Amino acid sequence: MLASLLIANRGEIACRIIRTARRLGIRTVAVYSDADAQALHVAMADDAVRIGPAPVRDSYLLGDRIIAAACDAGAQAIHPGYGFLSENAQFAQAVIDAGLIWVGPDPASITAMGLKDAAKALMADAGVPVTPGYLGDNQDPDHLADQAAAIGYPILIKAVAGGGGKGMRLVERPVDFADALLSCQREAASSFGNAHVLIEKYIERARHIEVQVFGDRHGNIVHLFERDCSLQRRHQKVIEEAPAPGMDAATRDALCAAAVRAARAVDYVGAGTIEFIADASEGLRADRIWFMEMNTRLQVEHPVTEAITGQDLVEWQLRVASGEPLPRTQADLSITGWAMEARLYAEDPAKGFLPSIGRLDAFDLGDSVRVDTGVAQGATISPFYDPMIAKLIAHGDSRDAARTALAAALDRSVVWPLRTNAGFLVQALRHPDFAAGDIDTGLIAREGEALMPATLPSGPTLAQAAARVGGAGALAGFRLNAAPQRQARVLVDGHPVDVVIDAPLAPAAGALGPAPLARTLVTEQGRSWQVTPWRAATSGAAAAGDGAILAPMPGRIIAVSVAPGDKVTKGQKLVTLEAMKMEHGLTAPFDGIVGDMPHDEGAQVQEGTLLARIVAEDAA
Repeated sequence: MLASLLIANRGEIACRIIRTARRLGIRTVAVYSDADAQALHVAMADDAVRIGPAPVRDSYLLGDRIIAAACDAGAQAIHPGYGFLSENAQFAQAVIDAGLIWVGPDPASITAMGLKDAAKALMADAGVPVTPGYLGDNQDPDHLADQAAAIGYPILIKAVAGGGGKGMRLVERPVDFADALLSCQREAASSFGNAHVLIEKYIERARHIEVQVFGDRHGNIVHLFERDCSLQRRHQKVIEEAPAPGMDAATRDALCAAAVRAARAVDYVGAGTIEFIADASEGLRADRIWFMEMNTRLQVEHPVTEAITGQDLVEWQLRVASGEPLPRTQADLSITGWAMEARLYAEDPAKGFLPSIGRLDAFDLGDSVRVDTGVAQGATISPFYDPMIAKLIAHGDSRDAARTALAAALDRSVVWPLRTNAGFLVQALRHPDFAAGDIDTGLIAREGEALMPATLPSGPTLAQAAARVGGAGALAGFRLNAAPQRQARVLVDGHPVDVVIDAPLAPAAGALGPAPLARTLVTEQGRSWQVTPWRAATSGAAAAGDGAILAPMPGRIIAVSVAPGDKVTKGQKLVTLEAMKMEHGLTAPFDGIVGDMPHDEGAQVQEGTLLARIVAEDAA
């Protein structure tokens, strides 16, 4: 077994690898950028080495610097995790050339499966069914248009070096082909340095099904069954599960056998995933499932396979890298129950899934399901990296048991003041089609609006919160044969909301009983809101209607254009906020005089923070 290991990654996957390495008695070395100096993976590791500034091109993508860090720290091996350099054959070879152990497949295997067209040709030769399409070298636009017509619309144009949903265009009509091709090639050249494309038949009722494979240096290759990753948004996986709904034993046997043939074709060693696309218009059938691509690394969704097989795939990786044979034979592996995983992102569905960055003042995902995370309460979500903050994985005796457990865990999750996609995930898990297993890759696109979470707490929840903080401006209402009803106004994340409450308001300070709370945090369907009394004297506790200018999202103040006491006119710029690499000018809502200006240029602020207050001239 390895003695020491450097993890060439960050966040959730780095923490995941460290946990298994620690259990096996392996010393761990973390690497970190300036933005990650206080990160959880750094705190968990036995040692940590700084590798550069925050941008990935200056830190996590610098293979030579990572290798130097491993050598300086006395690490014996490098585990790449997923993303970053995990499928970079040149980096893998450089690790080996430095005398270190590469925890992954041979560089030749990565290269063989790295380009989609070459990989498909290789798979076809190995007897693995491939999606109908054009894989040729002729990239003349007219020739490609002829090939698309021969395949039959709709078709997909895909960059051969693409991944993660980039370099892909759906074309439904011949008239749109030329523009889509040019757009795809531009994106492919920019993202991957390779404009070469292939053309595939587009499967309209598509399912995305993948098989986990594993090989060792003793000639053994096994599969650990399939996962279904069909619930996707813009080609990005949202919820993954294992096994696949509707998969019968005969189809599973054929699919998994094809995956093992694919792995043998490249003498595969370590963890890999063979991805297939299925035409589910007539259910899952072996003759309507085709090879799509291979990921030569550990997948984000590997925990669902671990849950149904009882195996630790990171431990398997480390044992294989140490030269040991696979821990189990194919006959030893079986499926137990059902598992489902949701990817929790710091992003706001109400704002087009814009990343939500800043400090996690409240972060509690409970302990009812497995949680893989790279952050803790008090951590800062940076704009430099993927905003995934956790994976929640539920395992149950049945698909419905796993689904309901996962939805309940997300429903109870507390994250504040950042926004997450938890409410969106809850809605997706509870959607009738998903609950019935009637899924395909287009479900979210079709049902988008129906999956959007509520923007405010429900009436009863808001009423309870208003009663706790003692909403201002309450009007008593007499109702015949009913308890008096009151209407109160509170601030929900700094915005005024009127609420009807039947319970008595909390007494004011000095009255009999406890004083009202200064604020309360309420959570519903995975979203948290701060409720404060009307006109509470706290930062951000007002609305533009009062002349209060609040930060619309976390960001940095890059310009302050006025000072307290200045006269301003409606529409005049007050503050410029930089957020997500864009500038946002915040202006006066009416004519008046500048009052509070709590923050100076350069300050980092959270969403809802008070940036300026304008007082009407007749009230000044």
